[in-house]
Amino acid sequence: MFEKFESFIHNAIQSSQKRNLILVATLIAFILSILMIAPGKMVLAKMLPGKNNDTFNIYVTLASGSSIFQTQEVTACVSDILTQEKELRDLEVFLGMGSPLDFAGLIKGSQFKNSENVAEIVLNLTKKHHRDEPSYLIVQRLRPVVQSQCQKLYEGTKISFVEPPAGPPTMAAIVAEIYGDNEKGIRKLSSKVADVFHKTDGLVDIDIMQDDMFDTFKIVVNNTKIVRSGVDIEQLNNIIYLAFEGMQIAVKNSELYNDQVPIYLSLSKESKSFTKKDLDAIKVKLSALKLMNKQGIMIPLTELVSIETDKSHPMILSKELHMMSNVMAETDMVSQVYPLMDARNTILDTFKDTYTIEKIGLFNLQLTDKANAKVYKLIWDGEMEVTLDTFVELGAAFIAALFMIYLLMVIYYKSYTISGIILLGSFLSIIGVIVGHFIMDIFTTQTFFLTATSLIGFIALIGISSRNSLLLIDFTKTLMRDKGMNQATAIAHSAATRAKPIFLTAVAIMLASTLLAGDAVFGGLGVSLIFGTIAAVVASLLVVPVLLNITDLKKAFDL
Repeated sequence: MFEKFESFIHNAIQSSQKRNLILVATLIAFILSILMIAPGKMVLAKMLPGKNNDTFNIYVTLASGSSIFQTQEVTACVSDILTQEKELRDLEVFLGMGSPLDFAGLIKGSQFKNSENVAEIVLNLTKKHHRDEPSYLIVQRLRPVVQSQCQKLYEGTKISFVEPPAGPPTMAAIVAEIYGDNEKGIRKLSSKVADVFHKTDGLVDIDIMQDDMFDTFKIVVNNTKIVRSGVDIEQLNNIIYLAFEGMQIAVKNSELYNDQVPIYLSLSKESKSFTKKDLDAIKVKLSALKLMNKQGIMIPLTELVSIETDKSHPMILSKELHMMSNVMAETDMVSQVYPLMDARNTILDTFKDTYTIEKIGLFNLQLTDKANAKVYKLIWDGEMEVTLDTFVELGAAFIAALFMIYLLMVIYYKSYTISGIILLGSFLSIIGVIVGHFIMDIFTTQTFFLTATSLIGFIALIGISSRNSLLLIDFTKTLMRDKGMNQATAIAHSAATRAKPIFLTAVAIMLASTLLAGDAVFGGLGVSLIFGTIAAVVASLLVVPVLLNITDLKKAFDL
């Protein structure tokens, strides 16, 4: 078999027509593989694919000013749907607060949840080895059902599904940070960006990290009437707190322990609920509360206070002392890169009537309001930023690896041409990496992404494919120097002789990598090693011999 292979290589490198055919075919394969990523989008890039977890969280946020009873009603709706899931082991509901902090919750700001309009639900699933459906598909299936049935209970309700990240935790898959010096302008721009997110395919759980503006009612105490009525101000404060919050009014001695048991008094939900949110309804409710003065006369509360309308005072977010707001969105089983690009293009097309837009950096934008010349900045963050940083750093590592290999080869062979051939043969393994991801995407139910671990596998392939070329070149040099073979014969004989150890090494790498190919996170690494190794073997035994034969090896080897 190897004699036939040697004859094939000898004929291929001797014939200019066959040499050109091999080189042109390699160039076409390389160009097509790159086009499969962009603009073809046949192979999609993502930081890391979805991870099959045993738990995930649900964030429930009602409109600002909502009561704890409304929040409880929404969480009950969510819980009723979730308890029908056979894969659910248990769940916990945290009303008015976030769940106990983990690292991901710390990044997402779960510790700041401390109001009646928020809740967090923690779900624990059966172990991933005992269920057929991964957690990210469960989330994808449940999200539309829960949101369609429970978000409509109260206007302004948002229900978000949060999974533990496969990589570094981020606030969301896509975060648009809006910076500016005008609070109203930031709110306006944030709402417009959120509207763009809602219209972008692949984005779900869209939210703005800012408080809603709503009407409030303020109780103003008339000090003159308080003094004349003979009612104590502390008495007035206590009855208001007792009516709407509840308070401790007495204690009872315990018969079993040397402790006192507090007696807590609170009105029923119906008693302290308002019929509607307006000034008259509040006055009617407060008029039912009466205070007894020192003469034993009952005085209605409304005789001592006045009710005034006011606007809420929203929290002002800042980052590095700059006023800002976050517009967040999660991705629904897609890469965050492509929805972000679609949303950014939509912003560039639709905002130009209101804002003068300038591009800053790679993706960020600066928007100047044409009406008042206020300047705002839109900075992209979240998993997209982590993805960009990771791919840039891995790209830099790849370039550094190529440069170091080239430098070592120049020192070893004292030839720029031979070193370049080795480098080119190593680089061609990218064809196998990209095509391998395309093939895996065909045979998997979910999108098989080109991930950060895929690039790690590609960097590792550089050393493997360089070793194959080294075996071939060193043996060619030995044959030409010791055996006196001519250049073409030495190259063909070297390729046939070294094919066996190259094949055995490749098979060992591919078999070992099959263990990684099925993993959710490291599957890209395994696929890169398997298909990249195949491409590296083809490049070493076919492309490298062609390139060597068109080089003056006697001069390069100093023979």
